[in-house]
Amino acid sequence: MSKQQGAQFLGPQQREAAWEQLQTEQFDVVVVGGGVVGVGAALDAATRGLKVALVEARDYASGTSSRSSKMFHGGLRYLEQLEFGLVREALRERELSLTTLAPHLVKPLKFLFPLAHRVWERPYMAAGIFLYDRMGGAKSVPSQKHLTRAGALRMSPSLKRSSLTGGIQYYDTVVDDARHTMTVARTAAHYGAVVRTSTQVVGFLREADRVSGVRVRDCEDGRTAEVKGHVVINATGVWTDEIQALSRQRGRFRVRASKGVHIVVPRDRIVSEAAIILRTEKSVLFVIPWGSHWIIGTTDTDWNLDLAHPAATKADIDYILGHVNSVLVTPLTHADIDGVYAGLRPLLAGESDETSKLSREHAVARVAPGLVAIAGGKYTTYRVMAEDAVDVAAEDIPARVASSITEKVPLVGADGYFALINQTVQLGEQYGLHPYRVKHLLDRYGSLITGVLELGRQTPELLQPITDAPDYLQVEAVYAAAAEGALHLDDILARRTRIAIEYPHRGVNCAQQVAGLVAPILGWDAATVEREVDTYRARVEAEIESQTQPDDESADALRAAAPESRAEILEPVVVVPDRV
Repeated sequence: MSKQQGAQFLGPQQREAAWEQLQTEQFDVVVVGGGVVGVGAALDAATRGLKVALVEARDYASGTSSRSSKMFHGGLRYLEQLEFGLVREALRERELSLTTLAPHLVKPLKFLFPLAHRVWERPYMAAGIFLYDRMGGAKSVPSQKHLTRAGALRMSPSLKRSSLTGGIQYYDTVVDDARHTMTVARTAAHYGAVVRTSTQVVGFLREADRVSGVRVRDCEDGRTAEVKGHVVINATGVWTDEIQALSRQRGRFRVRASKGVHIVVPRDRIVSEAAIILRTEKSVLFVIPWGSHWIIGTTDTDWNLDLAHPAATKADIDYILGHVNSVLVTPLTHADIDGVYAGLRPLLAGESDETSKLSREHAVARVAPGLVAIAGGKYTTYRVMAEDAVDVAAEDIPARVASSITEKVPLVGADGYFALINQTVQLGEQYGLHPYRVKHLLDRYGSLITGVLELGRQTPELLQPITDAPDYLQVEAVYAAAAEGALHLDDILARRTRIAIEYPHRGVNCAQQVAGLVAPILGWDAATVEREVDTYRARVEAEIESQTQPDDESADALRAAAPESRAEILEPVVVVPDRV
């Protein structure tokens, strides 16, 4: 295993070097997909000592992995479905991330479960949460606490008195999913994996009856290359069937997409010192504190349209508002909403007997010699899913493959994080920043904070806030392009930061400034800057307009009409004859 100094910096130079490596080297494992499962598989394989390549058509976490409920949780509601194994597994993963793997990114979060029914609901929910705690939920967080109606209302004054009879306080965790996924990718690169975004799989290579690699296309300039690997892992989530079709192999399972929508409202619209979990007729609704905002969601509806850009409709937003307003003293309105996002969950469908189902919630299959597919699952158990995928892939790797060790491998930024938390004041004095700002940066970068701030030491004005998004420093945009693999404004404003959902302007007001900051790093001339800003503005306008539409079809038509930032991406990919 080669721990390459500086390899975790994913910038333009690394990107060009990666293109050469993809063409010239023989890999043990080629991972397709830059969501959390794909980057997790790349990290798992790299830390086993394997030679790994990972390619992603758009950006890290550009699909499902940036559009979750922002929780790294055990899945309390799965206990009702008697999925005890899944909950135990998820709680173990939550504990690992909270204490060892990613303490800078995964944070404890206090929840209030309002009780609406007298007599039966308190003992029923108390038993469930007790089981949750006993399974591992209360190792690094406090166990449940029972509240009277008055106690629950003191904790959450915005709740209607008539909406509850009491409450139970318990703990779960929150995470910036997009940053976490990108950090897993950087950690994989740190351990020698060749990772590259804007690199789309357009075909498969074969040797006799075996898959021996993939044909890829650079989504920025249209270049193509062949990447050779002993085994390919298809970890593309809702695109699983599309990639499966390219391989010309019959899949062992199918994936259907379920749309989940969330709204983002200012923190002062709901007065509560805890997150809130509400039952709905179908599932649950989360009200999650998110900096100076609340994230409220989610919906669960079938989606059969554009996989890259799922669109929220007025009906989706009305559904969320209706449910949350049923318990709030002061109802939320459409005017209160600062941001909206829609994501797709990859749900398993049509599994066959040949499927190697290694968990109740995800499936892994060796589709053909040299090709493994993994799908389903939940964000919290990404590491287990990745381990399972590499275990199955090992059958096609000639050399002996070591066991997974990722439960012992902290993500970059984790080492030294706790010590730096104790040095917040000193760091602030060193770089001229308020300790609150330093704490915010530590919870985004961990011990990598010094690399971020050193860019500001070289150019002091970069330590000033972005003018129309003051929660973020200008240096964070620069660092996103220089070290975190961001190639477009959308990558920076929607995923490296969350400006696209945290401000009413959705990032439009600061697009010009951010484009100017990253232009020298990414080699943009004036025309490219203008095109990036115009493309981003068009994307935001299309999303806002789609959110006024009554149904999926009309919303999708508006969103799909917006221009793509990656000019050479193919949608759909044309299936061409394989080269023998």
